[in-house]
Amino acid sequence: MKPVDFSKPYDLLVIGGGNAAICAALTARESGLSVLIVESAPRFWRGGNSRHTRNFRCMHVGPVSTLIETYDEEEYWQDLLKVTGGITDEKLARHTIRSSPDCLPFMHKYGVRFQPSLTGTLHLSRTNAFFLGGGKALLNAYYAAAERMGIDVVYEAEATEVKLRDDGRFESAIVHHAGANHEVRAKAMVAAAGGFEANLEWLKEAWGPSADNFLIRGTPYNKGVLLKTLLAQGAKSVGDPKQCHAVAIDARSPKYDGGICTRVDCVSLGIVVNQQGQRFYDEGEDFWPKRYAIWGRLVAQQAGQIAYSIIDSKAVGKFMPPVFPPIKANSIRELATKLELNPDVVETTVKSFNEAVRPGGTFNHAVLDDCATIELNPPKTHWALPIDTGPFFGYPLRPGITFTYLGVVIDEQARMIMQDGKPSPNIFAAGEIMAGNILGKGYMGGFGMTIGTVFGRIAGAGAVHHVRS
Repeated sequence: MKPVDFSKPYDLLVIGGGNAAICAALTARESGLSVLIVESAPRFWRGGNSRHTRNFRCMHVGPVSTLIETYDEEEYWQDLLKVTGGITDEKLARHTIRSSPDCLPFMHKYGVRFQPSLTGTLHLSRTNAFFLGGGKALLNAYYAAAERMGIDVVYEAEATEVKLRDDGRFESAIVHHAGANHEVRAKAMVAAAGGFEANLEWLKEAWGPSADNFLIRGTPYNKGVLLKTLLAQGAKSVGDPKQCHAVAIDARSPKYDGGICTRVDCVSLGIVVNQQGQRFYDEGEDFWPKRYAIWGRLVAQQAGQIAYSIIDSKAVGKFMPPVFPPIKANSIRELATKLELNPDVVETTVKSFNEAVRPGGTFNHAVLDDCATIELNPPKTHWALPIDTGPFFGYPLRPGITFTYLGVVIDEQARMIMQDGKPSPNIFAAGEIMAGNILGKGYMGGFGMTIGTVFGRIAGAGAVHHVRS
């Protein structure tokens, strides 16, 4: 890899190295712009949270690539409304949805390949296209194309400051690399450096001391440095700093970068109890890809930010096992003791649940079945079976933060909006740093990659238009 000449003026500076960033860079380079990507991570860990992704949520009419049947705009939109509770910019959201089919040829052109969806509890064959080799293979394909096309990339480089004019126009960025600060000038900039989920002090500003118990399932390099400097210089903000893509993951996971293999997928097949041994939410509310991201927040709201998923032998084989083996016991009482919970309370909770399961239901985890509880609070509305067949298994759960939703406001051209309501003439934003425009809360599987790909391409095209005009 050739050294980067920071004194060279570029047409486009892309800050960030994940999916949105590389899509913007490739799009701009296609039209002949000179492009520099500044990535804070080392080369091996490049790509932000995109390294841990597996799939891309895509609208389509009829079978396309590895996608089956049909997933039309209205169903996609209704799925988004369910998880966000309506806290979304409909214009930007529908623009994302409608643009998603056009991303597949773009991905294919740059060497991204797909495989049939996984089985288990994810139900994604119709809605999500899975990357062959996962997110890391996708990134490797994109970066190989970037190298062939002459895009400059510098790793272990952090943009610590951006210089803007009063009208929000980008002039230059200070990039710290190899122990020195370098001023990089460019005609346009794409902000694609992610959120602030790996900045524990910032998380504690939003969540208080409980954030010490959060695990960061994504990259440790998303510190929010670029986001903070843009907001300080007049970018209009969007999103609640407490809202994020937060998943229930195994409490034994590493503090950072555990990725998707730490997620616990059996929540809907059993019950979840808190530190007091009590259930606190409907485990069968909806399909896992639509509802799984609520469980990180639910666990975060419990005492000690910990909970426990309990299943019996009937659930084994019906979900993807996480990287850590479950805690196993021959009785509920023994399991509670191993989980360091009050065995009397847990036994009572399980007994009450079992007695409330409506008899005669037909269990089918592929549909919203009729296996539910009666006169139980909270209820379990689907997939409720008695927990009565040993051995029994438990997984300790912690909130696993993937990415935060506080970001910058953009328009349909991915232009960053300033506090006066006007767009910056030459700053564009894509990926997690602007996802809060569309994801006010909640999440659905594969949608972050859709937002990043769609708006990465829009940002790159916007930079081309600005430079050429």
